[in-house]
Amino acid sequence: MSKETVLITGGAGGLGTSCAHALKGHRLVITDYAQGPVDRAVADLKAKGFDAVGMACDITDAAAVRKLKDFTAQQGTFKGLVHTAGVSGTVGDPRKVFDINLAATAIIVDEFLELAGPGTAFVLFGSMMGHTVPPDPRYDTALRDPLKEGAYAVIEPFVQGNADTMYNFTKRGVLLICKDNAMRYGKRGARVVTVSPGVIMTAMAKKALEEHPAVMKQTLDMTPVGRYGQPEDVANAVKFLLSAEAGFITGTDVAVDGGVLSQILK
Repeated sequence: MSKETVLITGGAGGLGTSCAHALKGHRLVITDYAQGPVDRAVADLKAKGFDAVGMACDITDAAAVRKLKDFTAQQGTFKGLVHTAGVSGTVGDPRKVFDINLAATAIIVDEFLELAGPGTAFVLFGSMMGHTVPPDPRYDTALRDPLKEGAYAVIEPFVQGNADTMYNFTKRGVLLICKDNAMRYGKRGARVVTVSPGVIMTAMAKKALEEHPAVMKQTLDMTPVGRYGQPEDVANAVKFLLSAEAGFITGTDVAVDGGVLSQILK
């Protein structure tokens, strides 16, 4: 029996790599922004006995995403997609955060609909920070349809040039896109869900721990499980959500945050 194929965007990054390692037994398609990191990630996986191929892709470009979809379809029976790709507010550019985190997610959801079929699953990455942005019709319409002309201009006044705030808004947008596409994908027999990580000890979080120890300690103190998350915590949730055991879960968010949102949003 041929292996089922799973595409992982951001596959050369920390969370993408962890998700790949949790999905041994599948044929993995690794994509990221540049061919060099993709080639290194694929070589590392192959050295560990994984079945992996790779293709660089600018996920903000619909034509490039279409080529990625075709490449993925050629690899065998399509099982699903894990969309980890994104940037944090540390890039300092709200427009870049909007384009990569939100507009690109909308492009991927639209383009990969063609591969959606019975038993397939699409896991999009939100964030616990997406839950901190309150519902508001003044910007939610634009967050739901970020590819519509003028969407960025609608959201821009609410973030006031702050890339970190834009990050939070884009992750709310990902949560809304998931809900809006549940029935669209469901009619094809597919599921779409979001995963919202909390503080996960990737390289970025470790840097934050060094630079902002007091803030990080405060977050830890508010986390019911009493520890920071590890990439494997997220990867294991993703593995479950892609599996048949999660066959009745769609159109919703799974927070992998150690319970911290339950304390923040009291």
